[in-house]
Amino acid sequence: MAEDVKKEGIVARASKGFRATKSELKKVVWPTRKQLVNNTVIVIAAILVVGIILFGLDSLFSMLAGLVLGR
Repeated sequence: MAEDVKKEGIVARASKGFRATKSELKKVVWPTRKQLVNNTVIVIAAILVVGIILFGLDSLFSMLAGLVLGR
């Protein structure tokens, strides 16, 4: 029974995958240039804020560790 089913070759499976990917990409709603710039600025700002917070906490903990360890 299972032997009657013809197995697809790797090329046939890959081409089906590429066709499916292409059809999915047609459904994507791409952002406008303004949205892209806006989102990029927000991400960079968030990274900077988190970096500053982490730097401050690291400095604080280093200073506290120095006081506790007597360095």
